[in-house]
Amino acid sequence: QLQLVESGGGWVQPGGSLKLSCAPSGFTLDYYAIGWFRQAPGQERGRVSCISSSGGSTRYANSVKGRFTISRDNAKNTVYLQMNSLKPEDTAVYYCAAEFESQVDMRLCVFYEYDYWGRGTQVTVSS
Repeated sequence: QLQLVESGGGWVQPGGSLKLSCAPSGFTLDYYAIGWFRQAPGQERGRVSCISSSGGSTRYANSVKGRFTISRDNAKNTVYLQMNSLKPEDTAVYYCAAEFESQVDMRLCVFYEYDYWGRGTQVTVSS
C-alpha cells in the first residue's frame, strides 16, 4: 500500500508562515507528480498546487499564487509547500497526493487524477 505522510501543519496568526512536508512510505517519489489539496469543513476538496516529477512544472490555485511555493527534493524524497502571508480562509486540512506523472494532466491539477493520498494535516489561521 503506497502511503504519504504530511507534516508541518498547525496554528498560525494571519500573515504568518508554515511549511508543510510530504514524504512517502514504502516508495520513492521520483516518477510521481505530487499535488497539494485542501478541504475546509463543508467544502469540496480543492487544488492548492501541483508539481511535476522533475520539479520543472508547477501549478497553483489563483487564491494562493504569490503566497505559496511548492518544491521537491527528490534526493530527500520529500515535497514541500511553503505557505506565506497566510489568511483565515487558508484554514483547512491539507492533503498531499501522488500519481504517476503520465497519468495526470499537469495543466489541471485536480484531485480526482491522484490515487495515493496522505491522511492530511490541519492548518488553522486565526488571531
